Formats: sequence, structure tokens, C-alpha cells
Amino acid sequence: MKAANLEQLVVVLVEPSSTQSHIIREYLTVSAVQHLDCVESGRSALRAMENRKPDLVISAMHLPDMTGVELIETMRAQEDLRDIAFILISSETNIRYLDPVRQAGAIAILPKPFEFEQLKKALATTLDYIEPEQLELERYNPEELAVLVVDDSRFSRQHILKTLHNLGIVKITQAENGKAAMPLLEKNNYDLILTDYNMPEMDGKELIGFIRSKEKYADTPVMMVTSETDMGRLAAVDQLGVSAIVDKPFESALIKKLIQKIVV
Repeated sequence: MKAANLEQLVVVLVEPSSTQSHIIREYLTVSAVQHLDCVESGRSALRAMENRKPDLVISAMHLPDMTGVELIETMRAQEDLRDIAFILISSETNIRYLDPVRQAGAIAILPKPFEFEQLKKALATTLDYIEPEQLELERYNPEELAVLVVDDSRFSRQHILKTLHNLGIVKITQAENGKAAMPLLEKNNYDLILTDYNMPEMDGKELIGFIRSKEKYADTPVMMVTSETDMGRLAAVDQLGVSAIVDKPFESALIKKLIQKIVV
């Protein structure tokens, strides 16, 4: 049964520092989380997930036996664990470590130390990811909406597909980069396109340029879901006619709100 509130939420906390673990446990208790398994390593976390499947895993980046990146990627590679919500709490600032976590579909990345309100918001985002409100569109039944998702990260595509499925969208086609998306766009008709920015062979900017060059896609909503932070690059994409730009990690509620706004 899906958790409908924080009292029902089953959480695995992976934190090797006893001090940090205590702080996070206290915050979770104040937030009304009642079902909590605390472990110190990645392997212990995976064993805990086998014993009791959680709704959410909260992890540090640097664990005794693996990194938070390796933990989330291990989870995403297993069918029974790949849709579990994941929050990273870390003082790590190196993009080399953080970007794979974003690409793997983390719910949130919180700094260490973090404010209680940041964790509170991340928990609310988790609940919305698990039990979202259904998408309501004026002209479309969500089940009839044809969507193309373009992202070179398999884990990122999995996370986006899960989010869209939760909203009632089922007609979804995937492509691993812009070049792979081109023949699909030529052959089919899509009501909504979601694309990453940084992809091999043909990136998101080039893809949006291609889309907007086609008369049949002149007005089709295009949403960019990306970890790109270069404002110059994003401004160039905006000028090409992107409908919305969403950061990774993203909130399911924001995706829903934007789809309702741009799909008209």
C-alpha cells in the first residue's frame, strides 16, 4: 500500500555518522515519520530494503562501502527498487558526484547542515511523488496524451516515466538523444515533448531547433528537464521557443502544474 501521509511513510536512513543520524532522526520524528530503519552502509541499506521495502531512502554521499551515487544507481538498476524515492543529504559540492544523483531521479539534494524546512519540503515532495493528484487537462484525457521523452540517462528516463505514469499519462515514447528522437518526430505526432539538455550526438538545444523547424511542431509544448546550470545556454534554449525549463531534481507537483499550463 502506498503511503498517503508521513505517518505511513517507511524510510531507510543511511548515515555512518552517529551525530548526523541522530539529528536526521530527530527531524523525521518531529515530522511524524514513524517507520524508520537506520543503517550505516550501502550494503546494510540494500538488505534493509529486502526485509521491508521502503517508500523513501535518505542517504549520505560518502558511505563506508560505496557512495550515495552507487547506492541510488544500484537501486535504479533493480526493478523492485528502482521507483523508491531517494533524498541525498551531503556537504558534497563536486558536480562529478552530484550530477549522477540528479540524473538518477533523486527527489531532493539537501546540504549538510540543512534547515528543517528543507527536509519538510523534501518529505512533502516525496508524498506527492508517491500519491500525486491526477492531471486535469481541458482538451485532453491524460491517457490519450502522446508524449516523447528524450534523455541519454536511462535512470532519468525511468524517473520521468514514473512521474508521468503517476499523473495518468501512459502513451510515452523514449529516445536516448536528439538524433534518436528525430525519426520518431518525423514518423509520429506528439502532444508534448520532454528533453534533457546535455546529450551525445545531438543535444537538447539542437533538438529544440529541429522541432521548431517543423511546421507540425510549431506550437507543440516542449519542456526541458535538465541539470544544466549555464544561464547562457538556457537563455539560448529559451529563445528557440522552449515552453518550460525544469531543474533536476524536480518536484512532481511542478511537472503537473507546468503540463496543465502549457498543454492547451
